[in-house]
Amino acid sequence: YKGMSPDNIKGLVLALSSSFFIGASFIIKKKGLKKAGASGIRAGSGGYSYLYEPLWWTGMITMIVGEVANFAAYAFAPAILVTPLGALSIIISAVLAHIILRERLHIFGILGCALCVVGSTTIVLHAPQEREIESVREVWELATEPAFILYATLVIATVVILIYHYVPLYGQTHIWFYIGVCSLVGSLSVMSVKAVGIALKLTLSGMNQLIYPQTWVFAVVVLACVLTQMNYLNKALDTFNTAVVSPIYYVMFTSLTIVASVIMFKDWDRQNPTQIVTQMCGFVTILSGTFLLHSTKD
Repeated sequence: YKGMSPDNIKGLVLALSSSFFIGASFIIKKKGLKKAGASGIRAGSGGYSYLYEPLWWTGMITMIVGEVANFAAYAFAPAILVTPLGALSIIISAVLAHIILRERLHIFGILGCALCVVGSTTIVLHAPQEREIESVREVWELATEPAFILYATLVIATVVILIYHYVPLYGQTHIWFYIGVCSLVGSLSVMSVKAVGIALKLTLSGMNQLIYPQTWVFAVVVLACVLTQMNYLNKALDTFNTAVVSPIYYVMFTSLTIVASVIMFKDWDRQNPTQIVTQMCGFVTILSGTFLLHSTKD
């Protein structure tokens, strides 16, 4: 074990900070949605009264701060390190939901939180070093390779089918459809966020990447994906228990993001089989923790 690189350490600190803000934002937004739903059409029923609720905007600003920190983390560390650390936001949201929203956290839920911490630590200690990229055009070349093009096409096709066929029929009774849209779109947004983050990082270091159209294409993809995620995550939060939404969203989003990162950035090409297996064991430990936390909630 050679220790973490300086860039990975920066990414780790930013990712941890992001989890604290995002975990708290779930609770604040949930309170805002409940307050808005009491005097208008609920978000889960297609209403947008929460846009006039200051508490929801407070939660939204908190989430934005967390996402900005997360955005910066992707510029320094690989997605396979940054994304699983979102487990910490589940722990924070579960604890705050227990205290503020009175959504009970049982002893096995506490054990689930502990498993999330152990799994996250395992992944952090065995994460790959960040790939050296000198131009956003290199990222574009990775994004336009046949394997990733195939992945992106399958994701977009699946999202379209979910939105126009399954969500109208089953969205109010089955959480998987709202969360499925968020997670699938999220895997593409992370890859684009990482591309934009690298472009800004290189620009600030003296190599202007804003002159390349690829930077702006990635930025547009980020905007479109984030707006879609926000819409369907609001619907999920308003319709289902926070302690159910958070872990399921984390598991699906993280799994798909790791797949996308492995395909696009070839993270595992720079690691030996032992490191890869250890990372997978860490990830399975996190999944066990999230499902244990979910299964012991009221």
